[in-house]
Amino acid sequence: MSQSTRRLTTAQALVRFLSAQHTERDGVRRRLIAGAWGIFGHGNVAGLGQALLEAGEEAMPFHQGRNEQAMVHAAVGYARQLGRLSAQAVTTSIGPGATNLVTGAALATVNRLPVLLLPGDYFATRTADPLLQQLEHPVSADVSVNDALRPVSRYFDRITRPEALVPSALNAMRVLADPAETGAVTLALPQDVQAEAWDWPEEFFAERVWPVRRPAPDPAAVAAAAAAVRAARRPLIVAGGGVHHSGAEEALRALVDRTGIPVASTQAGKGSLRHDHPADLGGIGHTGTAVCDAVARTADLVIGVGTRYTDFTTASSTLFAGPEVRFVNLNITSFDAHKLAATALVADARAGLEALAAALEDHRVDPAYEAEYGAGKERWERVVDAAYHAEDDAVPTQIQVLGVLDAVAGDDDVVINAAGSLPGDLHKLWRARSPRQYHVEYGYSCMGYEIPAGLGVQLAAPGTPVWSLVGDGTYLMMPTEIVTAVQEGLPVNLVLLQNHGYASIGGLSEQTGGERFGTAYRYRAADGTFTGDPLPVDLAANAASLGMDVIRAKTVRELREALTTARTSDRPTCVYVETDTPNQAAPGAEAWWDVPVAEVASREAAVRAREVYDRHTSTRRRHL
Repeated sequence: MSQSTRRLTTAQALVRFLSAQHTERDGVRRRLIAGAWGIFGHGNVAGLGQALLEAGEEAMPFHQGRNEQAMVHAAVGYARQLGRLSAQAVTTSIGPGATNLVTGAALATVNRLPVLLLPGDYFATRTADPLLQQLEHPVSADVSVNDALRPVSRYFDRITRPEALVPSALNAMRVLADPAETGAVTLALPQDVQAEAWDWPEEFFAERVWPVRRPAPDPAAVAAAAAAVRAARRPLIVAGGGVHHSGAEEALRALVDRTGIPVASTQAGKGSLRHDHPADLGGIGHTGTAVCDAVARTADLVIGVGTRYTDFTTASSTLFAGPEVRFVNLNITSFDAHKLAATALVADARAGLEALAAALEDHRVDPAYEAEYGAGKERWERVVDAAYHAEDDAVPTQIQVLGVLDAVAGDDDVVINAAGSLPGDLHKLWRARSPRQYHVEYGYSCMGYEIPAGLGVQLAAPGTPVWSLVGDGTYLMMPTEIVTAVQEGLPVNLVLLQNHGYASIGGLSEQTGGERFGTAYRYRAADGTFTGDPLPVDLAANAASLGMDVIRAKTVRELREALTTARTSDRPTCVYVETDTPNQAAPGAEAWWDVPVAEVASREAAVRAREVYDRHTSTRRRHL
């Protein structure tokens, strides 16, 4: 029997295929690839560019980006807001357009967030060789710059024949939709193959649904985990990003309400419980709260839910110091579930939490333990209140900016950040009031993420107030997508803090004996160091030149009024404030972070820093 076919170019076939892909979880269906970002050049303009034009906006909505890395960030923000159930594609030219994807791809894969990358590539036929921007390898003629994307992609293929797209596209969708496998997926597309026609089987374009299942934990593993909880005197749950990706917040709250086990949150897991829940102890680790880290040090059982246990969470393997501490890890990936020699529950977070709650139906922690961590929570809330307090006529510190924003923002607003000193302040102090409110990318902590991610979140949640928080260092890395926000009419709010340098790394430099070398945005002094007057850079004027409405705020009162105005605006708005950096007075770190210090040095600051470092390293332990 003859098979029905349709003659299309490879690029046209790919766009048509992508428009017919869906995910489904808990009976809710979504477009798997809901839109495409692109910057056109040779390598994709005549292939995917023409195909997207021919398909039209209904089949594949298109967004015009200004920077290739930023387009990936926007797509990642979109996917995270929608719980990894819907993603976007990003297409670029060959050469620098393709290599600019690498940082964004790494961010997506580290954070386990889906994005489809479609970079152009050199001629598969080699009829034109070398091409403009081609990197010629002397002994591997099949290597292109796109091979740089291999280590940062969860799936990679180069489509050198039209018919090769069929199995590769299906594999790409499988990985993107699989919560245990997802990340960046790269299909490198030689520009001649993009334009080449082939007779495609009609069934390739049929509607296809990729189920996002909730694998249940093994009953024996649940019984072992429940037994460990019952035997523990001081259990602690560490909630990671997997709680949000699974939509497991209610299941977590039900378990905690039943058992009284307190909850610590990683950067990705913050908001798993509302901040005012009695068992929510806030952030854990190097940027954690005092109460949370104190409980972690004495915990005899740590229950990790959807966490990778990064060095910030474990305080570089110094935080979980109880002599008999053991671990139970609930994670959809076996790789993460088995970390720290844990009892592993390899399962969907919601399914696993529900099973564990059922197994602990009649169990509750000792009331004295609840009273202890409850008192610690009350003490920390007073610390936060004091840090946020500011007089109306004062020049705000960075911490006080967060306090004013906390008062202005609604429960369902989204606050986005990724790098600098803000993630630490937010992790310690922000009072998350809904699962999606706190959006800090700290798996890769990529400067430049915040503004484009704000666009992605706004596309995923129209009508939701979105706040992209950036310092001057991050702003200078990637302000380009402000133009896209203006073009698309996306009312992202940018809170731009001017503190004249890399505040976070400056502080780290000082702690590690680097004496803040090369971290300030200042003129050179007479001795050649960057310690002169601040640079006369007007970032507010720059944002305005890119099309944003800009409100300058000099005092706490003006800041409150500016944020209130921005929240109700229907245009992209920048609130610009110069912070009182010397008087920030943020609560100090409650746990260590391992950044190696020079073992020998002639400068006294480095010698002293090494002495402190050696004291901390002596407390590290491996959990076997």
